[in-house]
Amino acid sequence: MQFDDLINTITPDAYQNLKRAVELGKWPDGARLTKEQREQCMQAVIAYDAKYLSEDERIGQIDKGPKEEGDVCETHDHEADVSPVKILPPENLK
Repeated sequence: MQFDDLINTITPDAYQNLKRAVELGKWPDGARLTKEQREQCMQAVIAYDAKYLSEDERIGQIDKGPKEEGDVCETHDHEADVSPVKILPPENLK
């Protein structure tokens, strides 16, 4: 079975179970997901989202609202937030 065929067979209930398993890191019976299971479940959830949900309903969607003409995206320049750190020797940490 191909990956796309598998996604087509996922029911809404199965999707919710997969999504919950990824969120909690365990199956409904309490068994922990392996790293591989978690990655595969996450891929299935993302693929299901892309196929059946609108863009604003998908996992990971961040709505930053509309931009007016001339507006720019926020920057990630954190240089203004940086200040020097002074490391004290252990005897001064009392």
